Amino acid sequence: MLFKHLAIVLSFLCFQSHFNGLVAQEINAKVNVIYAQIGSTVDKKVFQTLQSSLNNFLNKRKWTADVFESNEKIECSFLLNLQSVIEPNVYKGSLTVQAARPVYNSNYLSPLVNFIDNNIVFRYVEFQPIEFNENRIAGTEPLAGNLSALFAFYVNTILGLDYDSYAPRGGDAFFQKANTIVSAAPEGRFIEGWKPFDGQRNRYWLSENLQNSRYALVHDAIYTYYRQGMDKMIENEVDAREQVLNSISMLNTLNAETPNLMIMPFFFQGKTDEIIRIFKKATMQEKERVIDLCSRLDISNATKYRQELK
Repeated sequence: MLFKHLAIVLSFLCFQSHFNGLVAQEINAKVNVIYAQIGSTVDKKVFQTLQSSLNNFLNKRKWTADVFESNEKIECSFLLNLQSVIEPNVYKGSLTVQAARPVYNSNYLSPLVNFIDNNIVFRYVEFQPIEFNENRIAGTEPLAGNLSALFAFYVNTILGLDYDSYAPRGGDAFFQKANTIVSAAPEGRFIEGWKPFDGQRNRYWLSENLQNSRYALVHDAIYTYYRQGMDKMIENEVDAREQVLNSISMLNTLNAETPNLMIMPFFFQGKTDEIIRIFKKATMQEKERVIDLCSRLDISNATKYRQELK
């Protein structure tokens, strides 16, 4: 059985409501704050309070209008790695965002997001409330508002991808919310990642790629990969594998039309091992096709595809 050898496992199986009318779950988030690089001049208790506040902010807020059960929540994690203190109460670091989506009729979680954002700067004073207002995203103080805007952006992106994976273009409303956050994001000294000139792999470009109608094939590929492919893997592995290959072919078509889109490495980040395992038992023709496509689309892992699927 294909999933027997896959490593990411979670012990819940009840996802039937996704297929009986509910569009998607909300989140079960875990935030960890790492502060080993911060000097001894800062009271480390503030970071424990920050971690607790972020967990409450993400898990107690209602992010959608849908009804959902506790066992339907999207599993996601946020690793906030604080690296330096720019000025009193202002911290710089990185944020690792991971999310997974349950595969129907199995105990396997398929990666949705595995991304590192290196442009994290915010102001935090212990016990200050972490609040997010969709109508006033930047808040009254940009560096403080940047913290909640960052997490709200990634939650909406995760929700959009999850909804997309269950229904064609199902995530549009959440991608629009994420784009609204980008457009109204805080501006000020030290704040980066929200503008096109801040780099080629940032929040602006991720949101742009997911909103741009020219790249609609991305959404078709997401739906095909998960709903037509992964969710059918137990039922009919051969047909499901063909659909996974079909989704990768869609991405290749898009890449040929518009190379170097941020969404391409974003999609494949964390999926390399999964794709290799799926095609371990494929025909030689399918393996050759996957090696060819993934060597172009998931360039950093090209050698791994060739070695594992030869």
